Amino acid sequence: MTDKLPYAEVIGDPIAHSKSPLIHNFWLQALDIEAEYKKTHVTPEGLSAYFLQRRADPDWLGCNVTIPHKIAVMDYTDDPGGVRDRIGAMNTIASETAGPLIGTNTDAGGFLQPLLRDKWKGRHAVLIGAGGAARAILFALTSLGVPDITIMARDPAKGQALLDRAGVKGNVIGMADALPAADLLVNSTSLGMVGQPLLDIDLSPLPTSATVYDIVYAPLETGLLKAARDRGLKTLDGLEMLIGQAALAFDIFFDAEAPRELDAELRALLLAAD
Repeated sequence: MTDKLPYAEVIGDPIAHSKSPLIHNFWLQALDIEAEYKKTHVTPEGLSAYFLQRRADPDWLGCNVTIPHKIAVMDYTDDPGGVRDRIGAMNTIASETAGPLIGTNTDAGGFLQPLLRDKWKGRHAVLIGAGGAARAILFALTSLGVPDITIMARDPAKGQALLDRAGVKGNVIGMADALPAADLLVNSTSLGMVGQPLLDIDLSPLPTSATVYDIVYAPLETGLLKAARDRGLKTLDGLEMLIGQAALAFDIFFDAEAPRELDAELRALLLAAD
């Protein structure tokens, strides 16, 4: 017998900035579910020991995964949905009782939600970054039918490998190169996040109809989004994707649908905590 509550958590390095516990615990309280959601600092070197320890804990329901583990965790999970081949990164791992760890990716669905809500239609997207989050976002953009995709990466070879892996014929440019006149600019890197270097980029090549989407949410008002708003461009902040992917993961962990009708209250809570 145990008097502990069933729990899920988010792991990463760093992890102190994560707002995922606030989101999930808000929903758990709203639905009167007796469970909790935590955050745990796990280094790359400690990943194996972490999963070994958690597998032995009957109260552990699984975890969300953030920087820098979204690719490495695939070595520890089963993949019934073919996420390795389709996306190449995982951000959600569910613990089956006496069974395997099941990996999936809710980033792609969470990323798409505000674009679908706003009925966004465009032909050219620029994706900054080539890491685990970029893999999910590239998958989402191709599933949306965006025909022209440019990867902006510090390592052009890594950007090209991302396109090749996804089977996408796109372009790769460096971080110092000028932006093309794209309909959508997405930052999938940690640049601009608290404690990280700023993302210094000239937005003047973007048309006035463009949308700028930054998945960084700490701070919520990143330098990129401020520059975009100063130019009168439409912006989508990191809470859009964060809440969207969290809702999909919440259903997996707690077998309940997140109360999205409370999004305005949740967003106010997250902004107050920023």
